[in-house]
Amino acid sequence: MTVVRVAFTQATWTGDKESMIALHEAWTREAASQGAQIIAFQELFYGPYFGITQDTAYYDYAEAVPGPTTERFAALAKELGIVMVLPVYEEEQPGVLYNTAAVIDADGSYLGKYRKHHIPNLPKFWEKFYFRPGNLGYPVFETAVGTIGVNICYDRHFPEGWRVLALNGAQIVFNPNATAPGISNKLWEIEQPAAAVANGIFVVANNRVGLEDNEYGDQAVNFYGSSYAVGPDGNYVGEVGSSTENQLIVRDLDLDQIRVVRERWQFFRDRRPDAYGPIVAP
Repeated sequence: MTVVRVAFTQATWTGDKESMIALHEAWTREAASQGAQIIAFQELFYGPYFGITQDTAYYDYAEAVPGPTTERFAALAKELGIVMVLPVYEEEQPGVLYNTAAVIDADGSYLGKYRKHHIPNLPKFWEKFYFRPGNLGYPVFETAVGTIGVNICYDRHFPEGWRVLALNGAQIVFNPNATAPGISNKLWEIEQPAAAVANGIFVVANNRVGLEDNEYGDQAVNFYGSSYAVGPDGNYVGEVGSSTENQLIVRDLDLDQIRVVRERWQFFRDRRPDAYGPIVAP
């Protein structure tokens, strides 16, 4: 049995970048003390969810990847021997900005990054003001605990990305989010389990939690947390996280289940990519 102990977080914006980073450093130490081998943070973990407004002041949260935050957490990863998924705001060059997740291996080495492909643009989710669409494809990362991929928030609504990650060999796909109440609530319950079972993978989906009124006042969105891990059979691994509270969640994922499920449900064998041309028609 190949069991990976995974930790993931959901947090409310504290009001400043340094305290958010300190909170996640403390959580990483706590996760490692519980035997976690990998930890993943929520979308844009060290800042507010600034898509609420369109304000150039939030460009200041962007930084190089690798850069200050990835290097700081790489040192911690090496110290603790833990793999990390770090969703950050990336500046490739002035005016060229991405919603990105860096992956750090357990020895502190930087393995690469994923850039969010699908960028929403609607009230309180004005992301096209802040991000270019991702241009690095759907990479997978060979880590000390297995092969992982990343799909960020709005990406989860598009089944093609999940499939490409699975075909590329991902065993666990991390799905960091900033998801607010509404129609999203039902989608949150069904989309990631459906993606997990359709592709025979584990999915770890974590979401911001709480009201960011310390940043946006009456405009603030009340994020609902409810973070979870789901297996290749579509079932939750353990309980779903709190809908209101900060939380570090630790779950054991048995990667041997991937083979069991895929041999029972032969979706990869029975695929018909030759028939799927209309999917990619412009």
